[in-house]
Amino acid sequence: MSFCYSFPVMKLLTTANAKIRKGEKLGYQTFGIHLAPASLSGFNVCKDASAGCAAACLNTAGMGAFSNVQLARIEKTKLFFKDKSLFMAQLIKEVSSAIKSAQKKNLIAAFRFNLTSDLPWEKIKLNGKTIFEMFPDVQMYDYTKSPERMTAFLAGDMPKNYHLTFSRSETNGAIAESILKSGGNVAMVFRKHLPNQFLGRSVVNGDETDLRFLDPQGVIVGLVEKGKAKKDESGFVIEL
Repeated sequence: MSFCYSFPVMKLLTTANAKIRKGEKLGYQTFGIHLAPASLSGFNVCKDASAGCAAACLNTAGMGAFSNVQLARIEKTKLFFKDKSLFMAQLIKEVSSAIKSAQKKNLIAAFRFNLTSDLPWEKIKLNGKTIFEMFPDVQMYDYTKSPERMTAFLAGDMPKNYHLTFSRSETNGAIAESILKSGGNVAMVFRKHLPNQFLGRSVVNGDETDLRFLDPQGVIVGLVEKGKAKKDESGFVIEL
């Protein structure tokens, strides 16, 4: 017996995120996708997430505090896994529209597809092409906890218009240090304030904007703990 899963048409991209909107002061408008993180939807979108990361996730921050927003994120995630072609076709339409919308505001469109996920977009294709190949002149970026993805980025094996920043957790500190030594950037969450340097590296303020592709190479992207992370005791938040 065959089964067809029917999904309503839903908007995938959002600008309703306080962090990504900070880029507008530098001339960029970031559009992102909020999926249901970890395995909240029944599908795991963050395979390398640690327990501390999952507990501190900003999924419920801002608009995420509303149940209808959470339901929409779950439905988007289910759509991705159950009908990837439909998801990607919708995403392509929205990216095209977003670029035009940003241009009308004299802003440059940028895209972050993993606001609350860590999917390998470089492997996801529609008609044989990734989203990066379909829009080769558009800047896209993400954070990742995947050593494999970050290693590929540092080796130049990622799309040229896709920038990755590695995310340190309580379980991948050694990997994070190795990535720093290899010239990659690593995001780290600190308690209450940011140091000027850490592990012998300069710390840039990652809370000022979300535009990680503008960061210098080989730095720590410092973030002050927020939301649930303020109660973290796992080591995910660094105590100075």
